[in-house]
Amino acid sequence: MVVRRMAVFLLGLMFLAPLLTSPVEAEQRLKVVTTTGMIADAVRQVGGDLVEVKALMGPGVDPHAYRQTRSDIVAMTRADLVLWHGLYLEAQMEEFFHDLSRKRTVVAVAEGLPKDVLRGHDDYDDKFDPHVWMTPILWKQVVTQVQLALSDARPEAAEAFAANARNHQAELDRLASYGAELLAAVPAESRVLISAHDAFGYFGRDYGFEVLGIQGISTQSEAGLNRVSELVDLLVARNVTAVFVESSVSDRSVRALIEGAAAKGHEVQVGGELFSDAMGSDNTYEGTYVGMLDHNFTTIAGALGADVPERGMNGKLSAGL
Repeated sequence: MVVRRMAVFLLGLMFLAPLLTSPVEAEQRLKVVTTTGMIADAVRQVGGDLVEVKALMGPGVDPHAYRQTRSDIVAMTRADLVLWHGLYLEAQMEEFFHDLSRKRTVVAVAEGLPKDVLRGHDDYDDKFDPHVWMTPILWKQVVTQVQLALSDARPEAAEAFAANARNHQAELDRLASYGAELLAAVPAESRVLISAHDAFGYFGRDYGFEVLGIQGISTQSEAGLNRVSELVDLLVARNVTAVFVESSVSDRSVRALIEGAAAKGHEVQVGGELFSDAMGSDNTYEGTYVGMLDHNFTTIAGALGADVPERGMNGKLSAGL
């Protein structure tokens, strides 16, 4: 009887153990706040179960114009680690981050990239194009910076972070190869990408596309009538038949291009919506970095004349093309 009671007691402890230990494990997780969803995804990939991450900017949010809210400030001041992009992406928040860094660990993860791999900024001589997530090869280096920041904050988990980073970077290599193969199938004369703002410069550099934005690198730059007129003339002269809207930027200027071309007897269609400065909806494939780039690669290639897999690299895209 005593043995039986002891067995029941031990069995009960086995069922209670997760309930008793889970709150402690949650408390032990490294609390990380990031600005963009892309950085948050990198933290999840590298940190795994050892981190708890919150992104300030959700789907469709423009980081160029974003300003911190009261709830953002509370979240960041309570975090163990704050990761922002840098390279003047979060231009409206830079002063706040410099102030916060005197009280909390704050890291601008894209600032660690070598300057010789960065494109110049079209509005500021001393700054660079921040849109490095547009090519997986550059984003691998940002993932390394995320790994280093997490390891500095939690040294005892450094080996786990390094292993997770290597696994994710291998996935990014596969993504880069997929993009290269798919985009190489676009006819040479069709490799012109026109979108709302100049967010795709690194994409164009890596994959051999001419990239033209109606606005500059920052969405805060104005799209003048002269710029729209120039691009309309280009659409007609080079027989460009597809332009792209962006999930985080108004499509007004893109629609103006289409209407301008139509007025000159040239038909142009929207080739699709691209993710530029923010990822897709939460809890979707496109709401991950790999899904975001898979969507962009597949959408661009398909709209400009290549044969593409209906559901992308992993067969997970939300809608066929």
